[in-house]
Formats: sequence, C-alpha cells, structure tokens
Amino acid sequence: MTEPHIFGMFCPFCRDCLAQGLKNRYDYLDGLMIAQSCLHIRQAYTSWIKHRPVEFDKFLCMPHKVQSPHAYEFLTEEYKVFKNEIEEWTGKKINDKDLENSIKIYNENRRLMRELYNLRKRDNPPITGEEVMEIVIAMQMMDKAEHNKMLKEILTKLKNHTPDRQVGSRLMILGSEDDDTVFMNMVENCGATFVIDDHCTGSRYFWNEVENGKDKLASIAARYIDRIPCPSKDWEERKRIPHILNLCKEWNVDGVIIMQQKFCDPHELDFVAIKKALEDAGIPTLFLEFDVTVPIGQFKIRVEAFLEMIGEEDLF
Repeated sequence: MTEPHIFGMFCPFCRDCLAQGLKNRYDYLDGLMIAQSCLHIRQAYTSWIKHRPVEFDKFLCMPHKVQSPHAYEFLTEEYKVFKNEIEEWTGKKINDKDLENSIKIYNENRRLMRELYNLRKRDNPPITGEEVMEIVIAMQMMDKAEHNKMLKEILTKLKNHTPDRQVGSRLMILGSEDDDTVFMNMVENCGATFVIDDHCTGSRYFWNEVENGKDKLASIAARYIDRIPCPSKDWEERKRIPHILNLCKEWNVDGVIIMQQKFCDPHELDFVAIKKALEDAGIPTLFLEFDVTVPIGQFKIRVEAFLEMIGEEDLF
C-alpha cells in the first residue's frame, strides 16, 4: 500500500500509519495535525494529506534543537500561529481561561500517572508493566478528565493491593512507538516484571508538567522544550542518559530491554551510547529489533536466556 509513497527503508511504524490513512481507516476525521518529530513520520503525514485530503491539516514545527535558548520563543510563536488557525477553522476563540483549564486537567493527569508509576517502586509492585501500558495507551486516546476519574479509582484500589504473582527480575523497557501488550505479557510470564519505562508510549509522554505562568502558550511551549527528549532532539548533550540511569536506580532495575523499531534512525544511533552507559553502570541489557508485528516465539527464547543470565548474576 505505501510503496509508491514512502521509502522502503523508512520505519514500519510510519508506513503502518500511512497505510491506515490511505485505506480510509480514518475517514471520519475532519482534520489531521502533526508536530515535527522525525523525517519518516513527516513523510507519512505529507503523503496522507496529499492522497486523502481533510478539511484542516497542520504541520507544527517543533524545534529539533531543543537545547537552543531560542527554542522557547520559536515554539511559542508556532503555537500562536496554530491557535489562530484553529480559531479561524472552528470559528471559536480560545482564551486564557480555556488554556488554563486544559493545563490544570492535563497536569492532574500527569501527576496521577507519576503516582501510579511510583507504586511500582515497591518490592512487590501492585500492577504489571502490561497493565500500565494499557493505561498509558488509554491516556493517549481518551478524554483526559475522564481518564483522571478512572485513574483515581485505580489508585485507590492499588494502594493496599498485594498481588499473588512472583515479581521475578525487575525490568525497564526502552524504546519509541511500542504498544505491544502481547510482548509485555510474554516477558512478564517468563518470570519478570516491567517496573519502569522510557517510552513514547509511556513515561516520556507525561513525565513533566506545565508551569502555569502568565503567558499560557509560552508555559505550554516550555513544558515540551524541557520534557525528557526523544533521540531526534536530544543533542548536542545527551540529557536522556542520566535520566535513564536515575530511573534504573530509583526503580531498582535488574536489567533493561531495548526495543528498536526497525529503521528508526534516531533511536538506532542513540542506543549505542545508552547501551554502553547502562552496561558501564553494571545493568545488563537485551537489544531486540522489532517490526509492527513482534516475533513473539523468537523473542521469547532470547528473553528467557536474558532472564536466566540476570538470575545467575544475582547469585554472585
């Protein structure tokens, strides 16, 4: 489906997104908007709106070099343009009160998710990595106020909950776009528990909050500039590595599984330095390259060997 529109060496995630667009899986959409992340997903967006046009489309320029002092002003101005375009399209003004209310709801969602993640620091976490991934996926798709309500109910139940499953090895999962709950389930059934992640479909999405200043758009822009960066924006200094090492320490991680989306150039370059930093810190790593579909059988053999190695190291 995507061969005529996008390079074969582009990652399978962006090709899958484009294929769904070309197949009219999202024909109910009135608009399509994307913020700049990588070249691959930008090409998917460009091909989508060219061949399946929508009423409103927007490519928002998110600075690649977020470590530049000019990034804050640049993104704030981009948000002003985007806000004006949305107002013109919908015929409705977005005032500071609207933005402040949205910031409040989103920040509450982020705090509740951090509270959920903190529960996983326990010796016997009350929730599995698979279940957390499902919560994050829901968080990215549903109304935030509704998600907040459900999160509060879950947290109330989990605070005094002690599961009857064995924790096994405490793992961290690193990667980009990975929402494969089947893989998470397979690993956790091999005698392990994912206690923390550094994922697009995970902690990077919600880790820091918006500081609600006088200029609402500037406050939102600062949050996205200051967030834990993905590899496409983490330069010249790699700020993500100390963050990953700190997560491993705080969540008492025994080993890390690195999930490489095939042909994802930013992550592929970044993982070399990350793997070295983890192993220098005495934290074993397992590198797995996956497609949109994960070869569970093949990966299971490698995961079992990795967990066995960790178990042997714990004996000495």
